[in-house]
Amino acid sequence: MSATTTTSATTAASARLAHLRQLRLAKDAMDRDWAEPLDLDAVAAHAGYSRYHFVRAFKAVYGQTPGQYLSCRRIERAEELLRSASLSVTEICALVGFSSLGTFSTRFKKQTGLTPSEYRAKHVGRGAALIPGCYALLWAGGFPGRLSNSEEAD
Repeated sequence: MSATTTTSATTAASARLAHLRQLRLAKDAMDRDWAEPLDLDAVAAHAGYSRYHFVRAFKAVYGQTPGQYLSCRRIERAEELLRSASLSVTEICALVGFSSLGTFSTRFKKQTGLTPSEYRAKHVGRGAALIPGCYALLWAGGFPGRLSNSEEAD
């Protein structure tokens, strides 16, 4: 193998790693801010891509679009809250970042095979008591978009 071929192979491998690193940074940002509305342009910019190139690259690497990935993460968080907190399905819907109860219920059923209420009925009572909703809300920082008590006082 010639030095030129080795250099170009090394350059291509480095570019591929940089590409994956940038996509991972964007994925990490979505994992961190999963309850917030998805600003696809901002996430794409975080990865150093245009919106459309980012969607294609993300799907090629992770097998789903950024929106599908984020929806799956939100449903996973909802499953946890349905098992552990005494919050209504509507409250959980808002806490995990869905703005529509219908969309939340449809995606939840598609991913789990059960409606949120069916899921809760199946899984509650198999372990510790449910966390009171007020504590779960406090831990989650309240409802998205609402001011905290300290912010209201300002």
